[in-house]
Amino acid sequence: MRLLLLICCSVFIISCSKNTIYIVRHAEKAAATGNMMSSDVPLSEAGQQRATTLKNILAAKHINYIFSTPTIRTTSTAKLLSELMNVPVQLYSPKDTVDRFIARVKSIRKGNVLIVGHSNTVDDLINKIMNQNLLTDLPDGEYDNLFIIQRKGKKYLFSREKY
Repeated sequence: MRLLLLICCSVFIISCSKNTIYIVRHAEKAAATGNMMSSDVPLSEAGQQRATTLKNILAAKHINYIFSTPTIRTTSTAKLLSELMNVPVQLYSPKDTVDRFIARVKSIRKGNVLIVGHSNTVDDLINKIMNQNLLTDLPDGEYDNLFIIQRKGKKYLFSREKY
């Protein structure tokens, strides 16, 4: 009887575990000028406005974890929400094994997550989390997607919004 009760409690706890993973591409980047030889450019004015919009949209979503690649444009996209929520931006390398990073994100059972990536990495993250090929690389001029993955127990539900 105790074993049955323990099994039932475990199944209930696992099935109740839920959180949401929000994934975005960095906001609009400034054009590289003659002085900016690096590909690591800051956000443009439109990008700064989009980062503010992202902060406002996610302000009530109880974000407990924020991940960003170490570029200026991705960390700047995450910064305003990080400051508002008092949650540090944790850096991840897009050159790391995607599987290792996804395992880290999937191990988060409590608390919502924001991941800021790039046009050619967002699709990889989503496809790996969902274990499906849902997306390909984002077009270079597309910055307004908010990808939402809700975990309910062992299931993941995917949706996309524009912001």
